[in-house]
Amino acid sequence: MNNIKPYMKMNNYILQVLILFTSCMQFASCEHKDLCYEHSHAVKVKVFFDWSKAPGVTPETMRLYMFTQDGNRPELYEFTDYRGGYINIPAGRYKALCINSDTESILYRNIERFGSFEAYTPDAILSVRSFRISRVKGSSEEHVVNAPDILYSDRLDDITVELKEDQMITMFPELSVYRYHVKIKNVANLKYISQDGISGAITSMSGSFLVGLNELTNVPVTIPFEVNSDGVSVLKTDFLVFGSVGSSQQLVVYVIMTDGSKLSYTFDVGGIIKSQLNSGNRDIYIELDGLRLPKPIVNGGGFHPAVDDWENIEIDIPM
Repeated sequence: MNNIKPYMKMNNYILQVLILFTSCMQFASCEHKDLCYEHSHAVKVKVFFDWSKAPGVTPETMRLYMFTQDGNRPELYEFTDYRGGYINIPAGRYKALCINSDTESILYRNIERFGSFEAYTPDAILSVRSFRISRVKGSSEEHVVNAPDILYSDRLDDITVELKEDQMITMFPELSVYRYHVKIKNVANLKYISQDGISGAITSMSGSFLVGLNELTNVPVTIPFEVNSDGVSVLKTDFLVFGSVGSSQQLVVYVIMTDGSKLSYTFDVGGIIKSQLNSGNRDIYIELDGLRLPKPIVNGGGFHPAVDDWENIEIDIPM
């Protein structure tokens, strides 16, 4: 009997192991079936960027964000062909947005959600040469930020990817910034501006762009820009913005003359901008006539005011 008990114990142990193993196999089999039933299989889908709304545009790279309906972090796809390519994506319903990803000054935040996906630019400094610039009236609370570079985008609110072949997502990228073209003619005494002694800024621009919603944010910012002189009588510049906020935008030209005097000339260009927004055109033309700079007290030298000693002059624009 003493020899039988260990043998029976061994058989019981083996039997328990077999029962446990069989149960695990059955559980695993059921679990596998459930996973297969619930799993969203990946589908090969063609993505086509149709540039009919921006003829001739060929960005170096494009980026597509696919947002699931359950709010998970979006899938990101990068394309080196501006026309698109193929992606592998689980079947399901999505929202989508696309942007050209060859920009340098544009940053993105709140990208986890379609409705909060935001394009913005980093902070900048208002200065002429090494001199800080005084802010014009009403703009002291605005952040100073860089101008964006060129941005194209499109969005789709509802896409269904099915478990089938030959599916295509078509998007129509279009210009998503405004191009400002500024010209001031008949500028007197332009030759007395010191070397590199001129710059400009515009106030009450939109600080960012909600790409998924195709909307501007209403936080006003000031954007500095370079100003080019022909050395005779004309000042010109071109720059990009997301858009404008409110009805009053101040265009400011900052100059340091050869005698060291520092002056800022302010033009209220809100009416000029507003008159062109309803046309749907993304090019805004600001043409001003007449600006009289002072002749220097001493040509090339003499009295130099303090760093913060800026004289602001408001210029009326004939309507």
